[in-house]
Amino acid sequence: MASTTVVNLTPFLLVGLAFFLFYKHPSSSITLNMTQQIYKSVHDFTVKDIRGNEVPLSSYKGKVLLIVNVASKCGLTESNYKELNILYQKYKNQDFEILAFPCNQFLWQEPGTNEEIEETVCTNFKAEFPIFDKIEVNGNNAAPLYKFLKSEKGGFLVDGIKWNFTKFLVNKEGKVIERYGPRTPPLEIEKDIQNLLQSSSS
Repeated sequence: MASTTVVNLTPFLLVGLAFFLFYKHPSSSITLNMTQQIYKSVHDFTVKDIRGNEVPLSSYKGKVLLIVNVASKCGLTESNYKELNILYQKYKNQDFEILAFPCNQFLWQEPGTNEEIEETVCTNFKAEFPIFDKIEVNGNNAAPLYKFLKSEKGGFLVDGIKWNFTKFLVNKEGKVIERYGPRTPPLEIEKDIQNLLQSSSS
């Protein structure tokens, strides 16, 4: 009789354990859904520029954006900055903007201060597009913008940013349209940029 009682109680014990684990360790999918409910588009975020000034991304409404995590000492640095500069010069007067976010998470290839990064990017790589505050793109301290970008467009196998110069293409309404891996040259994205520039939405 006692054994029958234990068996009958087992489902209730399992349900109780499930509730305990759920509330003690909420699933990442629940957290992700909460993030998506708070932030509907890239325009909902405010970030800091390289000099520490707050920049509401709503100021870029009506523009196509290419958001890139950059580094100054990476094997991909020179070629990416060269092609990003070409795209920027070609489309900057057609409602296109590149937003570059320095990150030191990948083999410490962006070790400098914001001042040093700005000097390097502007002097060595001749970048004229906006450079923002150095951030983290992965982990618990990842910038909220990057948590949103990854939730909107996951990567191959894992959603985390795999390396420097991962790129996100955002339409004029702030919706993340596409994600490109670090080894995708910026000029290969040009056709996608053109398509978004020619349309009011996507």
